[in-house]
Amino acid sequence: MPHFVIIGGGAAGYFAAIHCKEQAPNIDVTILERGKSVLEKVRISGGGRCNLAHDCEQARELVKFYPRGGKALLGPFHRFGTRQTLDWFERHGVATKVEEDGRIFPVSDSSQTVVDTLYGTAKTLGVRLRTGSRVDSISAPEGENAQYTVHLGDGETIYADALMVAGGSSVHLWEVLARLGHKIVPPVPSLFTFNIRDPRIAGLAGLSVPSARVQVIGEKQLSATGALLITHWGVSAQSILRLSAWGARRFNELGYKFSILVDWAADYSANEVAEQLKVAKQEQPRRQVDNSAQFGLPSRLWQRLCLTAQIGETQTWATLTKAQMQALQEQIKACELAVDGKSTFKGEFVTAGGVDLDEVDFTRFESRLFPRLFFAGEILDIDAITGGFNFQAAWTGGYHVGVSVAESLTISPTVPT
Repeated sequence: MPHFVIIGGGAAGYFAAIHCKEQAPNIDVTILERGKSVLEKVRISGGGRCNLAHDCEQARELVKFYPRGGKALLGPFHRFGTRQTLDWFERHGVATKVEEDGRIFPVSDSSQTVVDTLYGTAKTLGVRLRTGSRVDSISAPEGENAQYTVHLGDGETIYADALMVAGGSSVHLWEVLARLGHKIVPPVPSLFTFNIRDPRIAGLAGLSVPSARVQVIGEKQLSATGALLITHWGVSAQSILRLSAWGARRFNELGYKFSILVDWAADYSANEVAEQLKVAKQEQPRRQVDNSAQFGLPSRLWQRLCLTAQIGETQTWATLTKAQMQALQEQIKACELAVDGKSTFKGEFVTAGGVDLDEVDFTRFESRLFPRLFFAGEILDIDAITGGFNFQAAWTGGYHVGVSVAESLTISPTVPT
């Protein structure tokens, strides 16, 4: 019986195992997982709810959410994208729902629903699971019908007619693949928050702005718009995470020390901000400025911006000078903050880097260097912003690998193990 071995018991690995067995039940499939349990990232994602996909069914739109790998995924998403993913989960008993921001979760609001479905389906199909199995090295097959040799840390050797590496952002596995002969793009962190120490936001943890624009000073291409949350250590939320993903490599080069301009009122143009400030001055001249927040900004943040603009605590709108009005506008539309480091975002552990995409055939997610060696998930130099996109890449890659292995081992089975 042909043997398909998968290194990594995560989303991509399980999806590949299931689709292979569904297509070709005669193939022996084994998942090797280094840890004590499987599907842990699925379990903790989305705050334990599992943001398994995003409401974006057009492949050309979907790839825009991938700072690295979007071009490579265009074809695969056409063949197996969001709709096919949701259909598969629906057929296997996982009802889903779309939230306002486009994120898709199981109706149960529990990641355990997804974990149980993947784990249970694979087990029912006869997929073998071996936990506590650390892969030390891989030997390529020699000869047309030879097998891959997987050397485990305990000295055991496993043979595979087809091999998939889906171990996520694993430095160890990247080293194993590099020794085998694959080029690895050096990994750097992605999806992180910014550490900022500034009196304008100190002590304001928990305050948020629904629409802010963040621009990295000196980097014209690095800007993002979305929600912004002030944290105990700096700033986070959608705008910052998007920026961290698109600027992952540049920020690493800068040592995570740079400055940003924050537009706290991104839905208003500079002219609109100036005009609204003039209207406030005309219509409520006797009111204290720091007690009349504008543009939907939290009052405590507004007070800090006023203070920075040299506006006194008891100063009224009528007494504002032209210079103070201009300074306040600048604090609202171009508030400069210095970033000094990064922090991991909740349970997200995403990196930019991995197996060089030029060495992968994305019609099958197969190595161009070694036949019947497959990759999917974060082991590849593919990553996305938050919102279910990294999981979508895993589902899509897992599907293609599973189907490809089923086809290749059914048509041309190799030496049985």
